[in-house]
Amino acid sequence: MNYQLLGKTGVQVSSLCFGTMSFGDIADEQESQKMFNQCRDAGINFFDCADVYAGGRSEEILGRLMADCRDQVVITSKVYFNTGKGPNDRGASRYHIRRAVEASLRRLNTDYIDLYFVHRFDELTPLEETLSALNDLVRQGKVLYIGASNFAAWQVAKALGISQQHAWARFECIQPMYNLVKRQAEVEILPMAISEQVGVISYSPLGGGLLTGKYGKSKRPDSGRLMENAMYQVRYGATAVYDIAERFTALAEQENVHPVSLAIAWVAAHEGVTAPIIGARNTTQLQPALDALDIDMNTDLYERISALSPAPAVATDRNEETEGVFYKGKK
Repeated sequence: MNYQLLGKTGVQVSSLCFGTMSFGDIADEQESQKMFNQCRDAGINFFDCADVYAGGRSEEILGRLMADCRDQVVITSKVYFNTGKGPNDRGASRYHIRRAVEASLRRLNTDYIDLYFVHRFDELTPLEETLSALNDLVRQGKVLYIGASNFAAWQVAKALGISQQHAWARFECIQPMYNLVKRQAEVEILPMAISEQVGVISYSPLGGGLLTGKYGKSKRPDSGRLMENAMYQVRYGATAVYDIAERFTALAEQENVHPVSLAIAWVAAHEGVTAPIIGARNTTQLQPALDALDIDMNTDLYERISALSPAPAVATDRNEETEGVFYKGKK
């Protein structure tokens, strides 16, 4: 296992982060324990969670599983989405953050959360209030570092400026969506993270299962997120993405590697990505994700994979800027 510095924190995290959204949901506690142990055996010390995963059960299970190795792992949780039926049971206000973090600490059975994310930008709450509340948590020792999930680059940049102005704890990590068919992060989010030395743990490297080898122009599995989940059907509903998936699977077969391993390795190869978030419903499904560590993502392979999907337009419409490549192995 390779370890990467998380932004400017000095904390070293594994080059893969395991997402625990399946804990207590599609994976019972016994299977969750097997996956946790499998990750630890592979050298993973980084586990991502949120207060809304499986209605809080994911945090509870993660708390029990990490009890005997708390000082060897880096854990995250998140605040924003509904945790109750009341009008203030969501958001990034001081009111909600204070209650949400206490509930997460109880479920995780820990005194502190290593990395605490705002799960989504809150249009109703001034960033100053959110950042001030998070800074208080850091000062109290309940949270070590803070981060932002699903923020635009300008929202992160604005937050970094406010934190610097007030000498508050700043966002040390962001969590954007990023995979071969969802490349918007390449335009501003990842370059911003590189420039400001902000860590990145990107999610959905497999495109909700699209890049697992199970999908193609006329190929569909009997079950899976893209078949059963309305949100994922909208997110990956374009016909073109299935053509990309089919050609990607063919390339993986040419390279004699599992499509899951290759998709994750491609994401991890971007200079701005600290650690892709991997996930699974069982240990069998998890293994190809862990095997991404063994892939030699050289420049030629990286560029061949990248060519399978259209790169997003640059932020300023200056065509010459498309020459900038952020592949880790690029010299």
